[in-house]
Amino acid sequence: MKFTDFKYERPNLEQIQKELEEQIAIIGAGQDLASEIKAVYKVFAINDKVGTLGTLVSIRNSVDTTDVFYEKEQDFFDEQGPHLRQYEQLFLEKLLASPNRKGLEKEFGSLMFLRGELAKKTFKPEIIGDLQLENKLSTEYGKLVASAKIEFQGGIYNLSQMAPFLQDKNREVRHQAQLAVSKFFADNEKQFDRIYDDMVKVRSTIAKKLGYENFVQLGYDRFGRTDYSAKDVKTYRDQIYSDIVPLVTELTDRKAKRLGIENPKSYDLALSFLSGNPTPKGDRQWQVERAKKMYDEMSPETSEFFNFMLNHELLDLDSKPGKQGGGYCTYLPEYRSPFIFANFNGTSHDVDVLTHEAGHAFQVYQSRDLLPDYRWPTMEAAEIHSMSMEFLAWPWIDQFFLEDTNKYKFNHLAGAVSFLPYGVLVDEFQHGIYEKPELTPDERKTLWRTLERKYMPFKDYGDDAFMEKGTYWFRQGHIFGSPFYYIDYTLAQVCAFQYWIKHQANRKEALESYLSLCRLGGSKSFLGLLESANLKNPFKKGTVKEIVKPIRAYLDSVDDSKL
Repeated sequence: MKFTDFKYERPNLEQIQKELEEQIAIIGAGQDLASEIKAVYKVFAINDKVGTLGTLVSIRNSVDTTDVFYEKEQDFFDEQGPHLRQYEQLFLEKLLASPNRKGLEKEFGSLMFLRGELAKKTFKPEIIGDLQLENKLSTEYGKLVASAKIEFQGGIYNLSQMAPFLQDKNREVRHQAQLAVSKFFADNEKQFDRIYDDMVKVRSTIAKKLGYENFVQLGYDRFGRTDYSAKDVKTYRDQIYSDIVPLVTELTDRKAKRLGIENPKSYDLALSFLSGNPTPKGDRQWQVERAKKMYDEMSPETSEFFNFMLNHELLDLDSKPGKQGGGYCTYLPEYRSPFIFANFNGTSHDVDVLTHEAGHAFQVYQSRDLLPDYRWPTMEAAEIHSMSMEFLAWPWIDQFFLEDTNKYKFNHLAGAVSFLPYGVLVDEFQHGIYEKPELTPDERKTLWRTLERKYMPFKDYGDDAFMEKGTYWFRQGHIFGSPFYYIDYTLAQVCAFQYWIKHQANRKEALESYLSLCRLGGSKSFLGLLESANLKNPFKKGTVKEIVKPIRAYLDSVDDSKL
């Protein structure tokens, strides 16, 4: 069955609620353990059914935001989803309080209950209206970004399609492209400010209603972070500041010399080489064919997975008008199918999608037989699979980049390191925002620019006055839609670097370790998964410094002036 044949019809919520009530009533009501276990599995099945329909709507709405039918269905789920949260909450309460809890933990694992205790704290029926507003604001933000129609060099482009111009070898083209993109955000500044201000207010209101001091801890609890805190994250950010920012500043200086630019500006940062950035040497179909060959050769498991994705047409890769920006991987439980969404634009990012998002998809494909709660790990662990797959693909990367292979490898590793300061900047910014939700839009922009100077001291916006006042974050969708998520990418990157180090030493052992990690899904906490895979804890002082040594050595061994 192809993705286009996956059937959607709006769920009958009254029937769903009735079915959930019947099963939840069995739990903690004096029934025997076997009856409760059966009821739990039935609740999982109902949730999978509704979840599949909601995910179908989300995918089809993001593929074409102008499709009126799926726009209305997305509105339906935004409105009704929070009502179903009541049943999720009731289910958790009954599960956690059951006299048969020990037996249930033996059947389902204790982590589900530990996460349940957290999830229980994040919901009360009185916040349903606030959750509905939060959903609507996230959808509004996505539509606003997708609405970009940027006139440039005689064409009209969305934000994803502007990326090649921002990497153009001609400096003035890059300069004007940045100003054109900035103009879109400047023209819509009031809307972005209003949407975010409303988001901060509603999230802070939700936190207060739930008994939190502010949204920060609620943000952590929403992501099921069971074994680290905001204090641990600060220790980690401090390591990035002391051990990574100086290296990234050096790499930026090296880049400026390669480009022959004395005073590099922000619009120079996306270009890495005077001869042009490495690009895949073929179109989308050509790249997918090479990805198939790569996964066929990598392992029997990756081969089975990627052929499943192709045969069921579970990749939507082309950038087109009306399509949401960005890329993601999601999962349709009723069809046991991952789905990859992306916006190809002719840059090396296209290949990164075929490795990064495929890493997510491969992981959930490997763990799809686990309990629903354990199919995915928490976000910071989930990103290990995606970022590590980017490195596991290195032996085949020449198939995509041909003569640009060495250039790609240097740029990939240098770029991954260079991302870390930006990633922790996004995190520290959000801590500042939600610790002081009363900040005005202008004060938020000042905070962003202050932190940008701390973590990215080399970023000079030149004559782009709009970006200079601290508005770059308008384009960072996670800040709007998934608060406190972004640090996950950086934590995972530090772990993925360990797979790069392992892979350099022994490809077979690195792949076996990776496969084992994927099969665990989310059956262990973040630190539990790291321990199982023998990966170092990024929160521990000194970890970042140790991991960056072989990376620096590799980058220093390359004469990048010849690339």
